[in-house]
Amino acid sequence: MALYSDKVMDHFTNPRNVGKIENADGVGEVGNARCGDIMKIYLEVDENQIITDVKFNTFGCASAIASSSMATTLIKGKPISEALELTNKAVVEALEGLPPVKVHCSVLAEEAIKAAIKDYYDRNGIEYDPEQFKEKHIEE
Repeated sequence: MALYSDKVMDHFTNPRNVGKIENADGVGEVGNARCGDIMKIYLEVDENQIITDVKFNTFGCASAIASSSMATTLIKGKPISEALELTNKAVVEALEGLPPVKVHCSVLAEEAIKAAIKDYYDRNGIEYDPEQFKEKHIEE
């Protein structure tokens, strides 16, 4: 069996939503010191709290880039409330699997999105439950 699914390879070789949004409404950056992956997510949000644009910059392996790409496609055009519900498991499923030692990349994608949403809330004085933004830990 191949190490990566065709979907992972597609999102790695042809990543969607790469780049930076100038004057973004929310920016989230997370990293994993153990593997060296760093993800930065930029959000543009309209007055109805719909994510109208999302971009990412990721320094990392194929799984990290594919996870960032897939996660951004899953939240673009969605309300903030829906984006907050995105889990790393949903990212892994959308990618048709990741090797067990690479699942942490999908966790980083989830955390980067949540960090960008938290930044958006903070910039706009929107109250939120801090529990929604706790770091997720996985066993590898």
